[in-house]
Amino acid sequence: MANAYDAVVIGGGHNGLISGGLFAKAGARTVVLEARDKTGGAADTSAPWSEHPDFRVTTYSYVMSLMPPTIIKELQLERHGYKVTPFGPYYQAFPDGRSIKVYADDAKKNFESISQFSKKDAETMPTWDAWLSGVADVMGPLLLHVPPKVGSMKPSDLLEQLRVVWSARGLGVRGVGDVTRLFTMSVTDLLDDWFESDEIKAMLTINGVIGTWAGPDSPGTAYVMLHHSIGDVGDGHLGSWGYQEGGMGGVSDACRRAAESFGAEIRTGARVARILVRGGRAVGVALDSGEEIRAPVVVTTIHPQIAFLRLLAPNELPADFVRDIENWRTRSGVVKINLAISELPDFIADPGKELQDHHTGSVELCFSPQYAEEAFQDAHLFRKGAERPFVDGVIPTTLDKTLMPEGVHNFSMFTQWVPDDWAEEPHRDELEQYADRVIDLYDSLAPNFKASVIARQVLGPYDLEQELGLIGGNIFHGELSVDQLFHMRPAPGYADYRTPIRGLYHGSSATHAGGGVCGIPGWQAFRQAKRDRMLAKRAQ
Repeated sequence: MANAYDAVVIGGGHNGLISGGLFAKAGARTVVLEARDKTGGAADTSAPWSEHPDFRVTTYSYVMSLMPPTIIKELQLERHGYKVTPFGPYYQAFPDGRSIKVYADDAKKNFESISQFSKKDAETMPTWDAWLSGVADVMGPLLLHVPPKVGSMKPSDLLEQLRVVWSARGLGVRGVGDVTRLFTMSVTDLLDDWFESDEIKAMLTINGVIGTWAGPDSPGTAYVMLHHSIGDVGDGHLGSWGYQEGGMGGVSDACRRAAESFGAEIRTGARVARILVRGGRAVGVALDSGEEIRAPVVVTTIHPQIAFLRLLAPNELPADFVRDIENWRTRSGVVKINLAISELPDFIADPGKELQDHHTGSVELCFSPQYAEEAFQDAHLFRKGAERPFVDGVIPTTLDKTLMPEGVHNFSMFTQWVPDDWAEEPHRDELEQYADRVIDLYDSLAPNFKASVIARQVLGPYDLEQELGLIGGNIFHGELSVDQLFHMRPAPGYADYRTPIRGLYHGSSATHAGGGVCGIPGWQAFRQAKRDRMLAKRAQ
């Protein structure tokens, strides 16, 4: 029975590799099926320029933070090459020649830097950090909770709802009010309640809009900020981020090596054409080639609109579930720009091409919350690429010497926004003009920047959808809006990583905790399948 397995995992991104590795570790004969010719999905390292084959970039996703230590330990990822180095400060240079640096671990430097713009804000920052840390201490562990079926009156579901409420007991009355604000407020309104300086608010706005089809004035963006501030990279500092050695493809490679070490079979160029269902139960998959692979457990880690609307017939699913998936919002205005540069930016505010700490962290392009809001409205309201794009930029080669030859650096830019319907067409000319504007803006802050660019790669929403199956180009497999979080992700009654089809589990980033390279969805899908198999055995 060469094509009979205990578990089939659809999708070879990091969630699929993690899920497959855990099944194999548990003793299940497991195969992970990836449509592309390489694993990793958006956690990828590539050499995009044929004229520079030794120039490697972290292609799509670009930094690590949110993967829980339990997953790293269970799969022994560090033994297989997982190595993340915490990066430096958040840095923003301004046109007036000033700059701000915010460190994860140096309150004195933060006070000095912030005081240039507002002494009041400098004094407020430690209180803000403590408040955010307190909320994250309670909310962070909820990322590892299976969302309950809110509204169900079954005794077991009621018990799960009570457990979630009990887990949040540390919040208190004020804390619950704070969480309510985070889920419903705009990041602009939240920051206005705390700070007076636009420069300080600009730095904190960044985490509220990354990967989001919403500007900082939009309700719900305060939660997006919290989501990106919950993790750490093993250094004990809330919200700290880091670079994986070898780029983000190194994370995927570690996940793949771990899965294979436990016996999982990884197949690339194996596109699934449909999920096989018999009597309401998943029994395997059929590939584009016509080959059928049988297994009593199937896990999908691909976009839900592909898994449930293309790989299954509508009559195999409840009508309300189909409607929920059809209405799943997955818009994006993200453009990823990868540059090879011949020297580090020589900022007017902090002169010098030699390596300095501000080169090692986030090198931002966001002068105020209003700057970011105008960039969003250019795309949303005026249906054009932003005139002055927002950028969350990093130079990973400052701390990771494996990506580029000596003396060359990779500037990895996660930028926003372009119209969400640019996912339907390539828009190559407009994207190149958009990239020109980004480079010109950085050049106005560091006059050597434009001349230092050796090569560039510009990837828009169309590329993300066509290359990775990210519908709409959305990096989270679905927007992180209030109505698409926790028990609603991706549909009411199906946020527990199970699906309407027995034996079919859902572990994509469109499930709870998805968003960022965290691995929790794949981990939870395995755990739910394992639990169901154990319950089935007990019932026999």
